Amino acid sequence: MTTPLRIGFIPLVDAAALIVAVDRGFAAAEGLDVTLVREVSWSNVRDKLNIGLFDAAHLLAPVAIASSLGIGHVRVPIVAPFNLGLNGNAITVSSALHAAIMEELDGDRFDPMATALALARVVAKRRRNGAELLTFGMTFPFSTHNYQLRFWMAAGGVDPDEDVRLVVLPPPYMVDSLASGHVDAFCVGAPWNSVAVDSGVGHILHFVADILVRAVEKVLALRQDWSEKNPDVRAALIRAHIRAAEFIEAPQNRPEVARILARPERIGVDASVIQRTLDGRMKISPDGTTRESSRYLLVGREGAARPDPVQAAWLYAQMVRWGQTALRPEALKTATGVFRPDLYDAASARPENPVHASDAIGAFAGPAFDPNDIQGHLAAFRIGHWKA
Repeated sequence: MTTPLRIGFIPLVDAAALIVAVDRGFAAAEGLDVTLVREVSWSNVRDKLNIGLFDAAHLLAPVAIASSLGIGHVRVPIVAPFNLGLNGNAITVSSALHAAIMEELDGDRFDPMATALALARVVAKRRRNGAELLTFGMTFPFSTHNYQLRFWMAAGGVDPDEDVRLVVLPPPYMVDSLASGHVDAFCVGAPWNSVAVDSGVGHILHFVADILVRAVEKVLALRQDWSEKNPDVRAALIRAHIRAAEFIEAPQNRPEVARILARPERIGVDASVIQRTLDGRMKISPDGTTRESSRYLLVGREGAARPDPVQAAWLYAQMVRWGQTALRPEALKTATGVFRPDLYDAASARPENPVHASDAIGAFAGPAFDPNDIQGHLAAFRIGHWKA
């Protein structure tokens, strides 16, 4: 007997573990009959999960936290027992903005502090010349993309709420928006940065791994009430994803994984673009310049799939920093409680040891993140709009 499930996803490479779990048969082997539903916007995914049209979802990690806190929408408690990916985002800029930043650059082009300072000089020059504010696209107000853009800009002295415009765009619309001049840059997950480069309309300025060494990106999200009522199904779903993540991380399987993800009903871009993402070998400019990073996207290796409450605390701190909510101890407890390593460990036949590091985030600016001192974290930054 199989259990039917409907799971929503956005066409992004960090949905790989979900898609492979279904299309490679790992979910079926656990007795799950999963129908994957491709969506365009994160609000659609969130809303359909919250009202029960989806049993689970590929979801932005901050949306799971915001939903559990009732920020920006109705309160629906969410649990995340599996990370679908760490890192995987990039900041892509138009050719014109890339040239302007390179002209102002003083230092290494791959140093995010150097480019943030160069951006500040570009912004100041545009202000003196009476030019319109630069417009940056990101995928959702409660998104890693929003916080990563803000963290990078603010480190260089650019106030993201005063000195530029941030607008929300669904991931599949980013490239057309850059090509048409509606935005000057965007932060989005793969494969859309590569699509912009291959289309000749953008340059990848930074991988998110330049900004944060370990940044949780998407999670497998379940409603808390559903999770509690269906513990066996939840465990089966986690096990299927663990097997899928292991399959994806084996280099010899990458061509097959890329072909699976490239199908029109999944991501719908060329398999070679997807494989470059999985291998961390990225073309960053239309002239063919490439850059490699072993940390571009982590699906299962280095403990990436195991939820880390410290990551949830960092995301909550960004919500506070940018005025989306006030700092409250009980809210921090709720936020960190969304990420459930205990459920991951209980489902896994081979529980992993947590990744211990002096700084589990590894941000390029500011002090090491201490989840027990959010106020100290916020006080370290000059730019922000947090409510005491």
